[in-house]
Amino acid sequence: MDGSGLPSKLLTTLSVAAEKIRGQPFVHVYSHYDADGISSAAIICKTLARAGIGFRTTIFPVLDPPQMDTIRQDNEDCIIITDLGASYVDQIDALRGEAVILDHHTLGVTETRKAVYANPHLYGIDGMTSGCGATMSFLFAITFDERNWDLAPIAFAGMIGDRQHLKGMLGLNEFVFEGAKKRGLVQDVPGSFIPYGDLSTELFNCTDPYICGITGNPDGVMGLLEELDLKISSTYDSLTDEERQKLSSIIAARLIKQGVSRDKLEECVVTRYMLPTRNTDARVLAGILDACGRNDMPSIGIAAGMGDPECLKMGAEIDAEARKNILAGIRNAEENLTQMENIQWFDSTLSGSTGIICGAVMSYIGDPSKPTIGYNGAEPTAMLSSRATFPLLDKGVDMAVAMKQACESVGGNGGGHKIAAGGSIPRERRDDFLKKVDEIVGSQKKN
Repeated sequence: MDGSGLPSKLLTTLSVAAEKIRGQPFVHVYSHYDADGISSAAIICKTLARAGIGFRTTIFPVLDPPQMDTIRQDNEDCIIITDLGASYVDQIDALRGEAVILDHHTLGVTETRKAVYANPHLYGIDGMTSGCGATMSFLFAITFDERNWDLAPIAFAGMIGDRQHLKGMLGLNEFVFEGAKKRGLVQDVPGSFIPYGDLSTELFNCTDPYICGITGNPDGVMGLLEELDLKISSTYDSLTDEERQKLSSIIAARLIKQGVSRDKLEECVVTRYMLPTRNTDARVLAGILDACGRNDMPSIGIAAGMGDPECLKMGAEIDAEARKNILAGIRNAEENLTQMENIQWFDSTLSGSTGIICGAVMSYIGDPSKPTIGYNGAEPTAMLSSRATFPLLDKGVDMAVAMKQACESVGGNGGGHKIAAGGSIPRERRDDFLKKVDEIVGSQKKN
């Protein structure tokens, strides 16, 4: 491939990875269950299918010791791990078979003996903003065969799902964007507060932005449309420029009234990325893949990402149902948000979708001066999500470090990015964890 603009060491690593996989009769693919992980898996599986290589996929909500035990027990001759693996590089490297790791999370071990490991951080590129798991998987795919450029739309679903577009397409993402745009695979259009698609449905279901009095409120939606003399059947595409401007202004005014920060308002109107070959935008596709992964339907999400029309339809239905549950979860979090000195937290044990709810609470409901923690104690090993904001990062907050240290202090595991991290802990240690992470965040702010 034409790798101008990419680090030479990355190109070398990708070439070695491609040669390791080329000619393999079978590859087991492991990936994460969010939009980025499902996108990554879809790209890899499509690449393998086109090359006549057999494959199987396993999707994990997290990569912890039990999941590593599963990988070891599978004892495969060849594996690819996408959007996971940075914290277990040494253990993956010790596996019997061949292994390729395509991740973007904060580095742990960086040297390998035989596994091939590609991560933006290894080349001085920020994996939080400038290259996600789907980016790395796509770069592998076009290194394997340049005809795989047509898989770029799937990569954009991963980028948007991991919110790497908020500051514009940077680093490795910029390389993919420029190449895809040149090939007519993506179009960048001005952003808007107005959701894409059917307005009555999308305004009701909209959680980013979460508009108090509109989101989840049918009377509020109808009142808003009537205020502008818009039909119930109106869509984003059917609006005139004047109607879009008026509706956008009303939504902006409501968000300001509910105390949404200027930074978040700017995020709401970032550039949109339309996918002409998929007849949708990247955010919609990301939502579908994310919903499938998080609702125990990853195979449907992967097939939808690979282009199966029936699975794409099924995925849209799963997404619609998931958004109803998310709305209920946000309302519950809003009513039960607990404030501590340096953090705020909520319990999502009954609702699930902890990460999505955590993002909505951080951005539209909670105290913007404190990171948000979501706790799901549905299983003996409780799952955690955390979110911060760029202004909090400027004050020294690093949720990747905070979650890793706090989880490990109670016998769990954690990590991720400065602005969004996760973890798992023994369910009975919840209060100890919360106390510890509150102390860590407070120390980060002081330092």
